[in-house]
Amino acid sequence: MKKEILLQLSPQEAYDEEVFRETALKRAGISAEQPNAYARQVKRSIDARGRQVRVNVTAEVFVNEAPTPLLTTPKAYQNVSNAKPVIIVGAGPAGLFAALRAIELGVKPILIERGKDVRARRRDIAAINKDHIVNPESNYCFGEGGAGTYSDGKLYTRSKKRGDIRRIMEILVAHGATEDILVDAHPHIGTNKLPILVAELRKSILDAGGEILFETKVTDLILDSNEIKGITTHTGERILGKGVILATGHSARDIFHLLHSKKILIEAKPFALGVRVEHSQNLIDRIQYHCEVDRGPYLPASSYALVNQTIFKGRQRGVFSFCMCPGGFIVPAATSPGEIVVNGMSPSRRDSKFANSGIVVAVELEDLPQYQKYGPLAAMMFQAEVEQKAWKACGETQTAPAQRLVDFTEKKVSKSLLATSYQPGLESADMYEVLPDFISERLRQGFIDFGKKMKGYLTNDAQIIGVESRTSSPVRIPRDKESFEHPIIKGLFPCGEGAGYAGGIVSAAMDGERCAEKLVEMYVLK
Repeated sequence: MKKEILLQLSPQEAYDEEVFRETALKRAGISAEQPNAYARQVKRSIDARGRQVRVNVTAEVFVNEAPTPLLTTPKAYQNVSNAKPVIIVGAGPAGLFAALRAIELGVKPILIERGKDVRARRRDIAAINKDHIVNPESNYCFGEGGAGTYSDGKLYTRSKKRGDIRRIMEILVAHGATEDILVDAHPHIGTNKLPILVAELRKSILDAGGEILFETKVTDLILDSNEIKGITTHTGERILGKGVILATGHSARDIFHLLHSKKILIEAKPFALGVRVEHSQNLIDRIQYHCEVDRGPYLPASSYALVNQTIFKGRQRGVFSFCMCPGGFIVPAATSPGEIVVNGMSPSRRDSKFANSGIVVAVELEDLPQYQKYGPLAAMMFQAEVEQKAWKACGETQTAPAQRLVDFTEKKVSKSLLATSYQPGLESADMYEVLPDFISERLRQGFIDFGKKMKGYLTNDAQIIGVESRTSSPVRIPRDKESFEHPIIKGLFPCGEGAGYAGGIVSAAMDGERCAEKLVEMYVLK
């Protein structure tokens, strides 16, 4: 017998396995002593709107019946060693999932990644944190797994029309993620577990006969009239394929420059820019869970989502939280020497004493009149100049400019700063000098509003750290809505976050799969 039930549980009932089993069976009218009785959660979300936090759970109860498998996507791939090749540039989530889907469709992926494999990449990331040395080919953004490898591993997406979310989740579970990501409303994997998972994805590609070329930088495109035939690497090697999926991520500025220099159609794109704000996780827990001391042993570290509309010089723009990392760390995410970029990540247990979130301002192209001379690179050049200004403000190292939160809203330079999770260190700065006025003034309005929405949020026991600038790509590589192919260059499939078509691990993975399907349909099976 199988039975599905809806439950509203206390945190202990939801997160203690034995207590959950007893509670679920009892609610289903089954004795906990019943042999061959099994209960499992299939959906779970936290409701913290009331004074008492509750957990909404959809559960399945089985009696005298084996539970149906949660996974329906097997980890089994055919051998494509001798199949027709397609080229995929970039081994982030979009590129990796494009490669796996190509294998399923009987095509050999040649995956080209400018950075190092995930193990070797760790040394370069350590050098940024400890020695302030940024390797432009291997950092938090470039390397196996892309920016997603060293992130919170958040898997929540609103992009439900782009593909099969459940399928992506099951592939991740098959490669090492816990089954909890199939259950939680806002699933995440954790930065400590993502490198292992990424290595398993690589193994599946290689075991099936695909190729992965690390430390291989694309420096040119091989074009025949208006059709792409392959790419040229930094060593001069020419690699040919049936088509090219360009999944290079939002920070591959050299690729945008290359496309522009070859007069391949690209477009400037709105994005968002701001800061990271860092609170103690305990404070956020007390605000969100309405608790006096701490969240207790069962509830996960709490998060928040905030948005406000601001007016500056007659223009309305949104200010909003972005990539909130409960129990996390702020990390240096620059991709070149001479710039400061910050991002957030969390381990799987989210057990850091800090909570951080991007708080960013929507940047529209009309906000950047002085950059229009750069054409489709206008927003990217603005982004780069802000990052360079932040670098110069703090001694031209990876030390980041920072200011206490109330001090920022009152336009006071902080006399001292708080402890931080940002390893390269902080330096007190006037963030109004670091950020453009239309960004800083909107942030000030936003923080004041957020303090009204979350009592206790606006405090000098929190600080802002700059700059959070890589929220999304400032350039879009256009493509046809149906074929996903570039409107002018045949065989070129702009893909993922860097091309302007995704906003996180899951949406990028789904986009990678669909680009692979379109390429194979148009250039391999025809």
